[in-house]
Amino acid sequence: MKRKVKIGIIGVGQIGKAHITRYKNIPEAEIVAICDINEEECKKVCETYNIPKYYLDFRDLLKKEDIEAVDVCLHNNLHMPVTVEALNSGKHVYCEKPMAGSYIDALKMYETAKKTKKNLSIQLGTLFSKETKGAKVLIENGYLGRIYYARSTGYRRLGRPFVDGYGSKFFVQKEVAAGGALYDMGVYHIANILYLIGNPEVLRISGKIYQEIEMNKERRKISNFDVEELGIGFVKFKSDITMEIVEAWAIHLDPFESSYIVGNKGGIRLNPLKYFTNIGDIPMDATFNLDIADFIWHNVYENGDAYDSPQHHWIAVLQGRVELLPTAEIALNTMLISEGIYLSNILGKEVTADEVKLNSKSTALKI
Repeated sequence: MKRKVKIGIIGVGQIGKAHITRYKNIPEAEIVAICDINEEECKKVCETYNIPKYYLDFRDLLKKEDIEAVDVCLHNNLHMPVTVEALNSGKHVYCEKPMAGSYIDALKMYETAKKTKKNLSIQLGTLFSKETKGAKVLIENGYLGRIYYARSTGYRRLGRPFVDGYGSKFFVQKEVAAGGALYDMGVYHIANILYLIGNPEVLRISGKIYQEIEMNKERRKISNFDVEELGIGFVKFKSDITMEIVEAWAIHLDPFESSYIVGNKGGIRLNPLKYFTNIGDIPMDATFNLDIADFIWHNVYENGDAYDSPQHHWIAVLQGRVELLPTAEIALNTMLISEGIYLSNILGKEVTADEVKLNSKSTALKI
């Protein structure tokens, strides 16, 4: 029998409920308490998911000794203060993406985890897709050769939170969310590329952000929409790799081609996974049966289930069955790139990684 891991959930809004549902599908995970400032919602969630205890102050939840780890499902500018306090209280922490509202806040989370010797993992769901697993196999076996260029893409035709009909207004306010499309969707796609290319050191970043497409005037007024709907970036890495970024909440175009990575021996597109190379003078395009591969990964190798989802992986790590994937390191690098795009947009020029770090200011809300 694999031991049970006792979890506390901090924040039971839309994302918190999604996390609870995932944990409920993992037999080894046990949610023993939740926390939210909305008592009525806490009562509903406890009743719906059969959770025995709720708190209105997250510090009271952290005092509960049987909780081994907490899952932080709050708005972006609350990630750092709650995560740091949880780590210092002796809890392992799983936190929603983006890692924080600014690079300097994310760095504080990372350094606190190192200091307290506690696990810190960031929600990067794309790392656990069959396509990413297949791409990792191709890269590790040398089928791309020397990687030198990648492109990270994310697309919605008209999918801005709140003003286009879903989600709350807090997703589109800098005060709470710190960023828009780059922090909401771009995190997943940028982090996925970074993971596959070995999370290289960033040298320089250039970028531009836009908010151009008309929106419902009443919802704009209510929401104080002041983040980007489109983020564009170009990144140069120390390893001589370059990466383009385009992330759209709304754009007058049909869907972008999915993210891709190319090397001197071959290239891959991620969704669906395709491989491109030349055999002699003959270009070859290959597809894969990832369902068969996934069956083998689960039935031939030990702990295949530990990579089914971010939550499956987190529980397996806490059980000591597998090593934690470097989600915090990748998320920190993703924060550096995203903030670099914002800084480049403000300054109107390419910026260095050191400039981003020097100029990064905390956006954390007081709690």
